[in-house]
Amino acid sequence: MSTWYDQAIIYQIYPKSFQDSDGDGIGDLNGIRQRIPYLQDLGINAVWLNPVFVSPQVDNGYDVANYYAIDERMGTMADMQALIHELHEAGIRIILVFCFEPHIRSAPV
Repeated sequence: MSTWYDQAIIYQIYPKSFQDSDGDGIGDLNGIRQRIPYLQDLGINAVWLNPVFVSPQVDNGYDVANYYAIDERMGTMADMQALIHELHEAGIRIILVFCFEPHIRSAPV
């Protein structure tokens, strides 16, 4: 039985350096939304989105402090919902990175 990812063409995005939509020097979710036509032109059908959650940034965002909150430098939960909706409308799936090891390592014992 074939699954969608057997034929997937996945484009990895590190949000902080992909596209800055507000001129603060940090890429963000709305910047990714602006580039959806570019992603479509590449012919991809999935994006692999590196960490976007609240983090102390000791490990480039992989040391997540809160999986329920978007890093405010990258946007809001509403921005994330809009990005997911617009990617799906464009026929592009989204894969989020969840790294539990750095989070667990930094938790109090």
